[in-house]
Amino acid sequence: MLKVYILSEAGKNVGFGHLMRMMGIYQAFETKNIIPTFIINGDQSVEEYLKDIDYKVFNWLDERDRLYNMIKDADIAIIDSYLADEIIYENISKLVKLPVYYDDNNRIEYPEGVIVNGNIYAKELDYPKKTGRIYLLGLEYLPLRKEFWDVPEKKVREKVETIMVTFGGDDSRNMTPKVLKILADNHPHVKKNVIIGKGFNNIKEIEEASDENTALIYFPDAQKMKEVMIESDIAISAGGQTLYELARVGVPTIAVIVAENQLGNVTNFLCKNLIYHSEFYNDLNLNKNIKKSVFDLFEYEKRARLNIMLGNQLDGLGQNRLIEHLMEICG
Repeated sequence: MLKVYILSEAGKNVGFGHLMRMMGIYQAFETKNIIPTFIINGDQSVEEYLKDIDYKVFNWLDERDRLYNMIKDADIAIIDSYLADEIIYENISKLVKLPVYYDDNNRIEYPEGVIVNGNIYAKELDYPKKTGRIYLLGLEYLPLRKEFWDVPEKKVREKVETIMVTFGGDDSRNMTPKVLKILADNHPHVKKNVIIGKGFNNIKEIEEASDENTALIYFPDAQKMKEVMIESDIAISAGGQTLYELARVGVPTIAVIVAENQLGNVTNFLCKNLIYHSEFYNDLNLNKNIKKSVFDLFEYEKRARLNIMLGNQLDGLGQNRLIEHLMEICG
């Protein structure tokens, strides 16, 4: 049986997007009766997301000898990090049979191995063509959590009944109460499904912005997230991994860019007419523009058109294609 390790980072300071997509890869290996070991540089908030997972939490960027001793002679090691330096990649590449580097923006010059980028814009990046490097790029390799592998066809309602608000696992820009206030002031009769992540520090402010038609959903697992998305007619979301899950379900979405690394995602979604509107979290006209965009999406035809466009993008099989390739390379 293949010995597989997945290295990533997650927590209140770095978010949970890396963890979510690596979870999809972990679960895909499980379908082949291969149980990877997750090694996470994170805090206690990650444990909520790791039920029924074989994992270890420690700062593998600092405790490098401990990491190297654990993964040496592994068949596959997958690294998904914004923080790891080139030295750690070089060392891992020498210790394991097949090193795999999950990238978002051509962050560093990777050593020999497999470079994976499942983002919508991946093929537009100028990756160096070097010997010993295999590139798996684009949405066909996008990993999703298993709950999003198979989704029902989304019904587009004539009238908007429910709006979802989701800003990741930590809401680092304090967007949730701001957006919720806009919705409560302008759409008191519409149900608001508001996702509260484990890393939120603004729950009291969110509760104060709520109205009688607000449902606060605390620390939902992937199945609950999927159910909320299926129920919702519109979503207002950050521009990270959740954007892909919303696309898979077919939810017309307004995206708010809350981190620089979300710009590529959101820009390409917008250019391909896969989201209705995008904003930077600090835009001076944020409130006005979100208010207008929500009103626009009350129009059935706009939501129906977005739903059709989204239905042609993701088949939910990216993680399966990815691990099939990796297992084939491993022999």
